[in-house]
Amino acid sequence: MKRLAIATVAALFTSLFAAPNYALANTQRPKAVTAKSESVKTEKVRCKNTKAAAANPARIAPPENILKRGPRTITLQTNCGNIVIQTFFKQAPVTITVLSSLIRGGYYNRTLCHRLTTEGIYVLQCGDPTATGSGGPEFRYRDENLPLAGTNNYPAGVVAMANSGPNTNGSQFFLVYKDTTLGPNYTIWGRITSGLEIVRHIAEGGVKNGEADGVPMRTIAIERATSN
Repeated sequence: MKRLAIATVAALFTSLFAAPNYALANTQRPKAVTAKSESVKTEKVRCKNTKAAAANPARIAPPENILKRGPRTITLQTNCGNIVIQTFFKQAPVTITVLSSLIRGGYYNRTLCHRLTTEGIYVLQCGDPTATGSGGPEFRYRDENLPLAGTNNYPAGVVAMANSGPNTNGSQFFLVYKDTTLGPNYTIWGRITSGLEIVRHIAEGGVKNGEADGVPMRTIAIERATSN
């Protein structure tokens, strides 16, 4: 691990030397997705073949400074269409700074969304180039914008970081396609404003092993991620 050059940033990032096994695990309650996204029909979604495959992660250095102004949106250009995410930069500046750095480095390009959960919690997990659930960059950073504990505290459309415990955020995140109740442990950094029907289309296909948690039957890959 490279040492961070600026002390203020070192206080924000926590270095871990073992690759964690990312799992889904008090600020403001997240906003629900807009009615427009809710109303789009999943049968209109068409997925193309993809050349994305499991690979070793690109080596991206942690950002040295927190952005003064973050991107308003992050777009996941997938083989099934674009998923546009409105960012919550004011509530999660460290997270958005890191995601922006990973996006600039092409970290998410041609990566598979490796995990779908269809019972109890309703999420699609992405952001691991290795597609194993244990991949990530060589640094970790603190939690932000944790929701309140309670029912459906991760509403449909919310996007949050996956982690392996407190302050272990890396590159993996999950897209919530149906109101979900989880512990207040996962940084909420945005909400889907366009493309929620894509995630629901993947969910309708189920999991490859026929169970409720595992690799999606319908392949979805992030061909390119951009920020604006």
